[in-house]
Amino acid sequence: MPPLQRGVSFKLVSDYEPRGDQGQAIEKLVKSLEAGNKHQTLLGVTGSGKTFTMANVIARLGRPALIMSHNKTLAAQLYSEFKNFFPHNAVEYFVSYFDYYQPEAYIPRTDTYIEKDSSINDEIERLRLSTMGSLLTRRDTIVVASVSCIYGLGSPEDYEGAMLPIWVGQQIRRDELLESLVSMLFERNDIAFGRGKFRVRGDVVEIHPAYLDETAIRVEFFGDEIDRMSSIDTLTGAVIERIDKHTFFPAKQFVTSSDKLKRAVVEIRKELDGRIAEFEKEGKLLEAQRLRMRTEYDLEMMQEMGFCQGIENYSRHLTGREPGARPHTLLDFFPRDFLLLVDESHATIPQVGGMYEGDKSRKTVLVNHGFRLPSALDNRPLRFDEYMHMTDQRLYVTATPGPFEVVNSRPENKGFIPVNEKDSRGNKIIDLKKLRIIPSGSDQPVEAFDATRRGTPLIVEQIIRPTGLLDPVVIMRPLKGQIDETIELCRQRVERGERVLVTTLTKKTAEDLTEYLMGTGLKVRYIHADIDAVERVEILRQLRAAAFDILVGINLLREGLDLPEVSLVCILDADKEGFLRNETSLIQTAGRAARHLNGECVIFCDQVTDSIQKLLDVTEHRRTRQQEHNEEHGITPQSVKRAVQESLQVYSNQREGAEKMASSLVAEDEAAYDKVRVIAELEEEMREAAGRLEFERAAHLRDQIAALKGDGKQPESPKPVNYPKGRRGGRPSSKR
Repeated sequence: MPPLQRGVSFKLVSDYEPRGDQGQAIEKLVKSLEAGNKHQTLLGVTGSGKTFTMANVIARLGRPALIMSHNKTLAAQLYSEFKNFFPHNAVEYFVSYFDYYQPEAYIPRTDTYIEKDSSINDEIERLRLSTMGSLLTRRDTIVVASVSCIYGLGSPEDYEGAMLPIWVGQQIRRDELLESLVSMLFERNDIAFGRGKFRVRGDVVEIHPAYLDETAIRVEFFGDEIDRMSSIDTLTGAVIERIDKHTFFPAKQFVTSSDKLKRAVVEIRKELDGRIAEFEKEGKLLEAQRLRMRTEYDLEMMQEMGFCQGIENYSRHLTGREPGARPHTLLDFFPRDFLLLVDESHATIPQVGGMYEGDKSRKTVLVNHGFRLPSALDNRPLRFDEYMHMTDQRLYVTATPGPFEVVNSRPENKGFIPVNEKDSRGNKIIDLKKLRIIPSGSDQPVEAFDATRRGTPLIVEQIIRPTGLLDPVVIMRPLKGQIDETIELCRQRVERGERVLVTTLTKKTAEDLTEYLMGTGLKVRYIHADIDAVERVEILRQLRAAAFDILVGINLLREGLDLPEVSLVCILDADKEGFLRNETSLIQTAGRAARHLNGECVIFCDQVTDSIQKLLDVTEHRRTRQQEHNEEHGITPQSVKRAVQESLQVYSNQREGAEKMASSLVAEDEAAYDKVRVIAELEEEMREAAGRLEFERAAHLRDQIAALKGDGKQPESPKPVNYPKGRRGGRPSSKR
């Protein structure tokens, strides 16, 4: 790798300096990255200021950065925070721009074809285009993205080649400018002026770039010369300022030159003829006719309009790639020396690894039945090995490092080690049960941290919280009598005005336990996957607002679950080793009480499993370090205080700047369970349902999303939640 370039200036703006573990973590991570190491991990507990540490690392290195999160809601939260940290640099947001997305699919069993259906979020599309433009024009760029960044995107060479710079005094005919705009996929509309459109009034051309929100560019001609240019308000037409020049980017993400388009049409026809011949030889005349009609229509649209619905399925031909070659993605827009930061890597890394196979299985059915050409299979997300090879240096950020981070975070590792690889006998090469996390403790001096010595674990601890709060105390209790003891523990907390989480292993157990606890006079609800996202959010909000005191669930581990009022977490049947009781789950679940001064986690078990022992060891280590730090600096721990927000907030539909949009989209401190999170969860459920081919449920969820987004009208205020007559717990129903 070439020497790190420090030519970019990132100006970090903050009212506070690194505190606690942050200083040593920043120094060690910078030391490791400057040594050229490919993998390093920041092991930071919830509330320790990991985001601030990430920002400092980026500022110190002075390189473009990509921050990946495993869902768009948390990505928006990071975007808001980094916007505040770097107000003078380009901080961009790149997530899926679909409000609703039902992928194209075919069910052979019932001969059912599902047409692709989607709804694009105009504001997020603008931010995506802004991201692409920033990466091509400036190096001081930080992009916060979801897994959407590994999906196919237009070629950066084509996108950059289509850019149009103009300036005052330039010799250019008005019609020549208009032709250039059309080739960049702008639309002429003299009435409904909007993003990606232009209008003409005599010698005045007004252009609204797709990546700008409230600003358009007015170009005034005198003959065949640009006489004057101004930025204007798109609503009032008032001049904001005079400008001397402006560079326009294409209005769409997929853009190609006319020459490439002509070549692509020839190649698509050649593939079409060959595929039809195959179908006819096999006697599949229906498939042949189906493929001919669809493809001929798409080709006609491309020749006439330069675009067609589903043009991404022809991306291999449009970009001139070889069969099987990886697609162009957002990663191609970055310079070679960019830094990848993977937030919540224990969840994000497995997510990246699973995208390719799911996409391939769905499209293979379409190809085999004549709905798409085989080249459509090359419009896909990156495989995990491709994703790794496209990134040079990576920083994983998590409270619970997974096997991948542990195995790979070493100086001698110049590539990447797949943790699930098997030998010829089918046995895993790496024994995950023997993996041990050996981090560089926060008490290890920076000078003693050798980032180049072979075998040094490049895992840096950050366990001191600015609030002084310690990790929750973990208390073990026997399984016998766990329900009665849980009731007593709950009563004690309720008397102090605190809240409780209780986790079980099955939905049936959660429902039965809820009914039993309610019979003892406690105010309790349950929450699990059968309760839709809207109700889940309302239940969580009501827990914080003291509408009830105890919440019973199965998997309350979602990153971003912020319940400062919860002082006790009870984990029933904790020794039943498995997904819900593994090391990561136990640590994450126990951490739900980490925001309260009296935080405790009671685990009921008859034997100490490996996962329980790891939880005990991790907790003891962290509490010892946190207590020593508090005593050394005279810090008195304090509970986190946060206002309870309405779960369904009223959002203005007026246009707002990117900063305002992001801060309102998700800000954990202000609205942990707001309307946007509801929509994000519904979208996730909808995609899962569509992936399982449960399209009726997906359509129902789509309608719920549309209702939440509204049509510009103010949504109704949340109604009181009541239980149907005779029902004692669980899923509430709202009387409308």
